[in-house]
Amino acid sequence: MSNLAISGALLKRRLGLAFTASLLLVGLDGLYPSVAPAQRMPGGRPTTVPLVEAQRPPTPTAAPRLSPQVANEPYTLGAGDRVQLALFQLPQYSGEFEVQVDGTLTLPLVGDVNVQGVTLDTARERITARYNQYLRRPGVTLNLLARRPLVVGVAGEINRPGAYTLSIDGTAFPKLTQLLTQAGGITRSANLRQVQVQRLQNGQRQVFSVNLWDLISSGDLNQDITLRDGDSIFIPSTLVPLEEAQLLAEAGIAPASSLPINIAVIGEVFRPGPYTLQGGVTRTGDAGVPGGEGGGRAGSNAQKITDAIQIAGGIKPMANIRQVQVRRLTRTSGEQVFTVDLWSLLQVGATQQNALLQEGDTVFIPTATAAIGPAESSRLAESSFSPDTIRINVVGEVRNAGLVEVPPNTPLNQGILAAGGFNTRARETSVGLVRLNPDGTVTQREINIDFAQGISDADNPALQNNDIIIVGRSGLASFSDTLGGVANPLANFLNILSAPFRIFNLF
Repeated sequence: MSNLAISGALLKRRLGLAFTASLLLVGLDGLYPSVAPAQRMPGGRPTTVPLVEAQRPPTPTAAPRLSPQVANEPYTLGAGDRVQLALFQLPQYSGEFEVQVDGTLTLPLVGDVNVQGVTLDTARERITARYNQYLRRPGVTLNLLARRPLVVGVAGEINRPGAYTLSIDGTAFPKLTQLLTQAGGITRSANLRQVQVQRLQNGQRQVFSVNLWDLISSGDLNQDITLRDGDSIFIPSTLVPLEEAQLLAEAGIAPASSLPINIAVIGEVFRPGPYTLQGGVTRTGDAGVPGGEGGGRAGSNAQKITDAIQIAGGIKPMANIRQVQVRRLTRTSGEQVFTVDLWSLLQVGATQQNALLQEGDTVFIPTATAAIGPAESSRLAESSFSPDTIRINVVGEVRNAGLVEVPPNTPLNQGILAAGGFNTRARETSVGLVRLNPDGTVTQREINIDFAQGISDADNPALQNNDIIIVGRSGLASFSDTLGGVANPLANFLNILSAPFRIFNLF
C-alpha cells in the first residue's frame, strides 16, 4: 500500500474518532441536564463543572420505605422448598431437590448452590453458571414443586405477639389480616395507618408501611398485603379517636367482644375495685351491690365504660361524669389517658363517648368540684349507670321502721313515706338526718318537714346511700311515756295487793 493511501486511512480514522467524541459529549449533555453549561475562559478554552460534583447524591437520613406494591414481587426460595431440576438430555443430573436449612441446593456434579432469598429465575441462572464449568451449554429447567410454610413475626399492639407458622393453601398465600386474626386481633390502641413490615429483599432488610385503616374504612384490598417467609410485622400505638373506635372494634381483625376482660373502677362509684367484664348485657344493681352480666349473644356487646360503672354498683351523687378518665397501658408507648363526657351521652345521645374498654383498663370517675343542681341530679338518677335503688334506714316513730330501699335522688320526705309515714306518736314538724361522708366523718342535721316541699338541699335534701332518718316522738307522746314510767311502780304495787281480793272475787 502506498504512503498516500496510508495517510488517507489515518486521516479518516482520526476524523471518525473526533466525530464519535463529539457525539459522546452531546449525549452526556442530554443525559445530565443539571451539569453547568460550558464556559469560556479568557484565553478561549472551554471549561465545565465536574460531573462528580454536579451529581453527588444527598446523604440518606433514614432507611428506605417501600410502597405496598413491593409486597407483590415474585416468590423467593428458602429452606423447606422443594424444586424440580431438569437438565436437557441429562436425566442422571435431573430430579427433585429440597432447599436445605442453610439455603442451599445439593446438586449432582456441582455440589451446593446457594438459592436463599432469590427467585426461581435467579436460582436457575446460578445453577446454570455452575454447570457451565462442567458442561457445554446445559439446558437447565427449574420448577417449584412444594412451598415451605411461612414463619412470620408480629409485635406491638396485638393481643398475642410472637412468631406464627402460616400454611399455604395451594397457590393462595396468607394475607396480613389472617396473621393478625390468628394472633388474637389488634388492641384498642393500634395505629392501623402505619403498620410496618420488614422484609428481606435481595439479601437486604427493607421496610415499608401499610395503611390498614384504608382497608377497614373503604375496603382497599391493596393494603392487605401477601406475606412472605421471614416477614416481621410491627403495629405501633396511637390514641384512637372516639369516633373511629367503634369501627375499629367491629373490624375482622379485632378480638371477639365476648371474651372477658379484667378492668378496675375507682372514684365516685359505690364499690370501687377490680372487676371482670363479660361480653353480653350488663345491668346495674342496688347501690353498693355489683351489677350482673346477662347472657348476651356471643360478640353482641363490647365492654364499655357504662358497663364498668354498672358492675361497680353505679355512680355516687357527687360523681363528675363530664370528665371520666380511662387509663390504658399500651404495649409500645406507655400509659395513655383520655377523657370522655358521659353527660353528653345522656343529653344528646353521643354514643361515641361511651368508650370501649380493653384488658387492663382503669376507669376513674372524679368528684364534682361544684354542687350538682336538682335538675342534673334527677337526670343522673334516671341514667342506666346509676344504681337501681339506694338503701336508707328510717328509725323512730314511723309505721315500718328499718331498712328501706328507694330510688336514687329520692327526697327526704319521700323516704319517710316509703317507711309507711309517721305513726300517731311521731313529731311531725322535724326529723334528724345522719349521713356518713366520703372522708369518714358523720354529719347530723335537723330538718323541718313539709310534704309539699320540692327537693331542696336545705329543707328537703336528696337522700344518699346509707343515710339514717330519725323520727322523734311528739310532746304528748313523750309526756305519756314519762307518766307511764312514773305510774308503772304504783300499778305493779296495786296489782300485788289486788291479787288476794281477786281470789275471793272482791276486787
